[in-house]
Amino acid sequence: MSYELIAILMFSMMMLMLMTGQRVFGAIGVVGVTAALLLWGTGGSDIGFSAAMKLMKWYPLLTLPMFIFMGYILSESKIADDLYKMFHVWMGPVRGGLAIGTILLMVLVSAMNGLSVAGMAIGATIALPELLRRGYDKRMVTGVVQAGSSLGILVPPSVVLVLYAMIARQPVGQLWLAGVFPGLMMAAMFILYVVIRCRIQPELGPVLPKEERDIPMREKLVLLRAGLLPIIIFGTMMVPFVNGWTSLVESSAIGAFAAFFAAILKGRMTKIVFENSVRQTLAISCMFMWIILAALGFGAVFDGLGAVRAISGLFTEQLGLSPWTILILMQLSFIIMGTFLDDTAMLVIVAPLYVPLVHALGFDLIWYGVLYTITTQIAYMTPPFGYNLFLMRAMAPPEITLKDIYGSITPFVLIMVVALGIVMWFPEIALWLPKYVYAK
Repeated sequence: MSYELIAILMFSMMMLMLMTGQRVFGAIGVVGVTAALLLWGTGGSDIGFSAAMKLMKWYPLLTLPMFIFMGYILSESKIADDLYKMFHVWMGPVRGGLAIGTILLMVLVSAMNGLSVAGMAIGATIALPELLRRGYDKRMVTGVVQAGSSLGILVPPSVVLVLYAMIARQPVGQLWLAGVFPGLMMAAMFILYVVIRCRIQPELGPVLPKEERDIPMREKLVLLRAGLLPIIIFGTMMVPFVNGWTSLVESSAIGAFAAFFAAILKGRMTKIVFENSVRQTLAISCMFMWIILAALGFGAVFDGLGAVRAISGLFTEQLGLSPWTILILMQLSFIIMGTFLDDTAMLVIVAPLYVPLVHALGFDLIWYGVLYTITTQIAYMTPPFGYNLFLMRAMAPPEITLKDIYGSITPFVLIMVVALGIVMWFPEIALWLPKYVYAK
């Protein structure tokens, strides 16, 4: 049996196991280890051991539990809720202002947590009921929450980009910085859409009643101070890192400590908050570590088989496709897989093939990490089985139907596609900030 056929068989077995509902790390790890033992006998067991040692020695991985802990502290202690109260008061007089404030809230929650699930939970349980009560169009605001929460995997500190960094062997710091401008650009495009839509159809985003806007300036400033606390925490973490005063791991520790200290100062660090934050941090960190371990082992077997070289030769030599055509086909495959897989599963399945192929085609792997993440955001919101669609269905109020959820995402998916095209056409949008910071 040829190595190419073995590689196809491995990929097929892995997809079959995933479709039967097996855990991602189990499906990938079992196929990788079994193939290694069958190909190289007892010597194949060294692949799993080598992957485990590589994982344990990867120093930037320490950022993962730090940032997850920071996010859960801010969420469980309700400090993140203060942000929405601030936006509610300050953006209420603007037509569509609460929807704009919700997008800004999603950006800041993303900067605190790095997971789209956290943004979805806060948006669906805090912002969405309030927006509906204020007479906002339910389809528009449902799309706002879904699109805004998807920024969690692009705006730093993105947990997904940590996983990509490990698999692609790229610096986490550069990937995070590369996601800043594309993430802010997409948020600005969402806001522009809401502004234009509410100007054309004012009934979609009414302003707050006058009696609710007449709040004393002193009370507004108190809310502003409370809402700015998460921003200050993020600043104490990122400013030293961007200026080169601290390493990435040190900055993550500063962020975790700052969030913990802020919760104590506000009197919200209870035993329940601490226990829930620690448990969630441990669960998610272990899940990602198992997935990374399985992906490294599976990738090592693929490298040994020469599958990447075979696929590269198929596309470029036998089919005669241009590098850009191959890149676009890769992005389309992510969108298709996103209809039934989450971002982590998509990455670990195709990374052993795509990352070396992207490098062989002459593209920048930092830039491609951003493209992958934006494409994953699109896949998150693409029917029939987009990840965010079902998260919204589980968390949304009863008056939001599945039809509303599906109908809400069309304009935002189109905006994301445009953003993806802009970043592909102008790579410096993603690459300028990492080059500037690391040039110091």
